[in-house]
Amino acid sequence: MDFQPSAKTLEYRKKLIQFIKDNIEPIESNYHKENRRLNADGNWRHWEVPPVVAELKAKAREQGLWNLFLPDAELGAGLTTLEYAPLAEVMGHSLLAPEIFNCNAPDTGNMEVLYHFGSQAQKEQWLEPLLAGEIRSVFCMTEPDVASSDATNMQTKIVADGDEVVISGRKWWSTGLGHPDAAFAIVMGLTDEDAPKHQRHSMVLVPLDAKGVTIERMLPAFGEYDAPYGHGEVVFDKVRVPKENVIGELGDGFKIAQGRLGPGRIHHCMRALGAAEKAMQLFMKRGQDRIAFGRPLLQLGGNSERVADMRIAIDQARLLTFFAAWKIDQVGAMKALAEISAIKVVAPNVLQQVVDETIQLFGGAGVSHDVPLTQLFAVARALRIADGPDAVHRATIAKVELAKYRER
Repeated sequence: MDFQPSAKTLEYRKKLIQFIKDNIEPIESNYHKENRRLNADGNWRHWEVPPVVAELKAKAREQGLWNLFLPDAELGAGLTTLEYAPLAEVMGHSLLAPEIFNCNAPDTGNMEVLYHFGSQAQKEQWLEPLLAGEIRSVFCMTEPDVASSDATNMQTKIVADGDEVVISGRKWWSTGLGHPDAAFAIVMGLTDEDAPKHQRHSMVLVPLDAKGVTIERMLPAFGEYDAPYGHGEVVFDKVRVPKENVIGELGDGFKIAQGRLGPGRIHHCMRALGAAEKAMQLFMKRGQDRIAFGRPLLQLGGNSERVADMRIAIDQARLLTFFAAWKIDQVGAMKALAEISAIKVVAPNVLQQVVDETIQLFGGAGVSHDVPLTQLFAVARALRIADGPDAVHRATIAKVELAKYRER
């Protein structure tokens, strides 16, 4: 296996770094201040997107830095999972960057679902405007009344009724639900409880303005509402949509979910490592610039050893993620479950560790809005739950490992 970045990756990486340096870094601090001013509470109906976002997105698209995640040379950059991974890391240095390049979750995962599994009509109606950045989307899977770490617990029903399907249930932590441009959700629910375990569920496209869809609230994480995206709770009360809105066939939900989550977890983990690199940069600068007891902070309290530990942890996690990406490209996500689960445990924990150490070094400033550390910490801690909690991924790794020994 060879993890040397391809020429295409190196060229895109160079352009991304320059674009972020020239266009995003100079405005990001003011963007977050303006965003907090416009969207100060959970009243998502009044949320706005600061105008600079549309300006930067147009500029990024003009420069060809658009839909880089999509493995299609016409609609995206035509990169493999491994080729895209270093680009996701670059974007992870900034909380704003992924959206500017139309490479933000959950839209990337939804676009991949529609690209790989959607009908031609679904692609025309939903994928094309997503690829153009004209609308945003939501993925509704987690539910409040069951242990959603076991996805087979889902209670939301997707039931066929003639030429329609009827969706009934409640979802929460649906990211992007509060965004002013959110147009539809991909909803996963139970279709046939008597079918084999992984053939019981389906995915369906539901317009957010459909009759019976009620967005009840946005949920704060660590006191922040993550505006203008939000993580919402939504009720589907006998919502009817055409059967043509089912993605694939009824019962294909889990098959589609595995195809969606594999590459998506690479994206999450590499962005997390980019964020860890950003935190480490802040650690190094603060540690060299601030003097205490007559010496730079880096020379005090074991901080130089912490630098070494952080560098080791980030580099190990990066190599593990490259390996998982390489294996997805070679044999597919279903045959790389252990590797995908491993990085999903490792990368968010590394980010949390690095950010926590950096907050400690910054002292009071570290828990303020003056630096992005609290936001990065929230990202890290949430990622240890999102897309499956650490315990579930460890169980997957153990299951795969135990199977090797039973085969001997």
